[in-house]
Amino acid sequence: MSLKAVEMPHAAEEHKRNPGFDLDLGWLRHVRMNRSALERRAATIGTRRSVKKQWQAAWLLHAITNIDLTTLNGDDSKGRVERLCAKARQPVRTDILKALGVEDLVITPGAVCVYHNFVADAVAALEGTNIPVAAVSTGFPAGLTPLETRIAEIEASVKAGAKEIDIVIERHQVLTQDWQGLYDQVKAFRAACGEAHLKTILGTGELATQTNVAKASLVCMMAGADFIKTSTGKEKVNADLVTSLSMIRMIRWFHEETGIEIGYKPAGGISKAKDAITYLAMMKDELGNKWLSPHLFRFGASSLLNDIERQLEHNVTGRYAADYRQPLV
Repeated sequence: MSLKAVEMPHAAEEHKRNPGFDLDLGWLRHVRMNRSALERRAATIGTRRSVKKQWQAAWLLHAITNIDLTTLNGDDSKGRVERLCAKARQPVRTDILKALGVEDLVITPGAVCVYHNFVADAVAALEGTNIPVAAVSTGFPAGLTPLETRIAEIEASVKAGAKEIDIVIERHQVLTQDWQGLYDQVKAFRAACGEAHLKTILGTGELATQTNVAKASLVCMMAGADFIKTSTGKEKVNADLVTSLSMIRMIRWFHEETGIEIGYKPAGGISKAKDAITYLAMMKDELGNKWLSPHLFRFGASSLLNDIERQLEHNVTGRYAADYRQPLV
């Protein structure tokens, strides 16, 4: 199998964007998640296949196109963001790509994700590429600032050049079953985004049950979300396979009922190349090959790229390089 035969999509394929739908509380009443069944299924995902040699390299190269390369630290600076964008322009060393025979492929991450204050810096650093900038907005990570402030933040990020907006929901609306309140807020956020795509962060580690996760996913999709996302990366519990199954099965159900394709973004704690392959396998098994494309699947990660590049170098040389040979920032 030639690595050059592997499709490396970057630009979003044309597909019908989620227009939003009326809140259907009757549909919500039918949502139930069996945690033990989800756990049994999750336990098999990483054990059903073993991907090695050139096939592993091909999957890992593809995984890079699904990464939202992210820096969301309290000590972020313009310099750090510019270094991150430089890494986005060339995520894998050219000698590794040449040794793999794929130096002519355009392999770049799905987006660069930063705080609002650095959107303009990231847009300038990525000029001339097709790599979009994503901004975390709406009082990230808690999402508890005044509603008008959160909407203004979205509008400011879009004006600064962000093509994707990652918003956070108010978790208490899920815990108290205030589905109308959640729906209304996400719908308002979607309107503020305009042409920018909306990713809704559920903060799944703080939603208590998988049924709550599933219902919150459905409400956000009804309200017009283009993506549903697990976590901010700041919670004690972030992305995992059990929660991912709850969310992507709601994506599948929503697609069956409406014909609309919604993207999925696990975030937080995904730092190993083998985990990336497991998540890609899950998306392929549960939703099909179409959901392997970056316009429908993203990893919220930064250190993941380091490990992928180390694995690719091992594929070429048979040796693992030190981490410092693949610095991000």
